[in-house]
Amino acid sequence: MRQLRYFVAASETGQFSQAAAAVHVSQSAVTTAVMQLEQRLGVKLFERLPNGVNLTAEGNKFFQHARHILDTLQDAISEPFFMSHSVSGVVRVGASYTVLGYFLPNLLARFKRSYPDVEIDLIDMDRVSIESSVRQGELDVGLTVVSNATDLSGLDASVLIRSRRQLWLASGHPLMGLASITLKDVAEHAYILPTVDEGEESVQRYWQAQGLEPKIAFRTSSVESLRGLVAHGFGVTVLSDMLYRAWSLEGRKIEVRPLNDAVPSMELGLIWAQGREMSEPGSAFQQFMIHACGS
Repeated sequence: MRQLRYFVAASETGQFSQAAAAVHVSQSAVTTAVMQLEQRLGVKLFERLPNGVNLTAEGNKFFQHARHILDTLQDAISEPFFMSHSVSGVVRVGASYTVLGYFLPNLLARFKRSYPDVEIDLIDMDRVSIESSVRQGELDVGLTVVSNATDLSGLDASVLIRSRRQLWLASGHPLMGLASITLKDVAEHAYILPTVDEGEESVQRYWQAQGLEPKIAFRTSSVESLRGLVAHGFGVTVLSDMLYRAWSLEGRKIEVRPLNDAVPSMELGLIWAQGREMSEPGSAFQQFMIHACGS
């Protein structure tokens, strides 16, 4: 279990040094654990890069298993706390596209194991609509990209995850030859711009902070289309690790590299109405999400 924790930390941070800090051990302990796992499995889990590590195809598959094992263990340990009283009823949850597709399904399954008698009324909405509906009492809670929020008055919020943004590019892209990459380097190449979940607005904020503009070749609201375009070399993009998958639907490799600039992480969070008493199912969902994400 210790080896799995260290491996998952390295997978999520992309650096053994950051993984060691996250799990409060020495870097050598993380390095040794990963080497022992690779020897036992007989596969290479990471590509070693000048600026960190990147999961191989085998490593990505193993990461999914390891993450599931650690989540299941956490739920088993937490079950007496969550099941200390019987809760039934409906919790009304609003969630945006990115949350629904890349974050929520596994957590919903875990919540149902702890609260089998709670029905989840899940609604796909944009961030602004979710904030308005929570304020008006039409939703118990909302799950949004809170780093895009401009006005959370009347709401309380808890950041559930911070997902770093990195450069996605094809294996043969010219930027792969650079030891370190900046937004200025990226600005010289075709850029694929995601528009889903206010992607265009958030991209412009950190590009403009550097006094730069991306050379936009395509705009798309489909993350899978974006993957295909990047994997086939039509351009690069900067997206969060939460959305990253190593392969496009056509089976082409997508590389990921850190940027030297201060590109902000994507923050995904839970919001609820300030000062309003929440229903028992709503409170159970709120506490579960905060506990499960370690917030």
